[in-house]
Amino acid sequence: MSYQLELRHLKYFLAVAEELHFRKAADRLFISQPGLSRQIKQMEDDLGIQLFERHNRKVVLTPSGRFLKSELTRNLKNLDNIINHAKLIHDGKQGKLEFGYVGSAMQEIIPNVLVKFKEKHPNVQFGLTEMDNQKQIDNLLHQKIDIGFVRLDTVPRGLTIQPILKENFCLVLPKNHQIHSQNFKSLQELKNESFILFDPSYSPSYYEKVMQIFTDSGFAPIVSHNTIHAASIYKLVENGFGLSIVPKSLQLGYNMNVQFIELDNINQHTTLSVVWDEHNRNPVLQSLIAEINSL
Repeated sequence: MSYQLELRHLKYFLAVAEELHFRKAADRLFISQPGLSRQIKQMEDDLGIQLFERHNRKVVLTPSGRFLKSELTRNLKNLDNIINHAKLIHDGKQGKLEFGYVGSAMQEIIPNVLVKFKEKHPNVQFGLTEMDNQKQIDNLLHQKIDIGFVRLDTVPRGLTIQPILKENFCLVLPKNHQIHSQNFKSLQELKNESFILFDPSYSPSYYEKVMQIFTDSGFAPIVSHNTIHAASIYKLVENGFGLSIVPKSLQLGYNMNVQFIELDNINQHTTLSVVWDEHNRNPVLQSLIAEINSL
């Protein structure tokens, strides 16, 4: 069977599937609403399947339409990546990799990876965006990024996760605090202090692990502030608003008036992992993963 479909038909379909409104989709595409309706009807006739259920003021995807939307979204993104990669080759570049990462990964891991990778692949471009764990997962599933650096234990099916750094937690206190590394005994000494922690939404599993540290120490913490940036945590600690607990790697890259006490005698540890979509066709991605595995 031959389908008289063109790329524009697929983009028209996706616009209606995303807006679920023909006028809004037509405005987005800069074409007339009747013209868009005709194009979608032609697409349905050519395929021999109904993609939308049309009601008075409502448009709903059929099961076939939902499947087509999901697959086209993924595969048109692949097509965009292929075309963009071809343009990079034309410009003398080998390709481009989009990174997502939690802040601690930028302290040492990612710079080390990039330095070594650049030695072998000097013409590869990089895009680097800090984002929370869930946003990285969403962007990986939609292939908006190629690789992520997360603090998660599990990821959705279709993604591959690989631990690259297991590390201890550190207690963060003002430099002038009466407790320091020489006299620190246990967190129990600090049960009446306020704590500033990474926001639970940044990584629920990470937050639960930190809360387990307090549970194992025999008390529930007084959480005075939540934030998503280490610099904000340190600034609050520095100014006496509370204490904190962070991954050991977050000691690096900051010059603030705080001290760190490594919690090396507790059961809880945190793991930084690299995650990618096993269906990602970016030709440079596997070379990057091989470089990470060699660290």
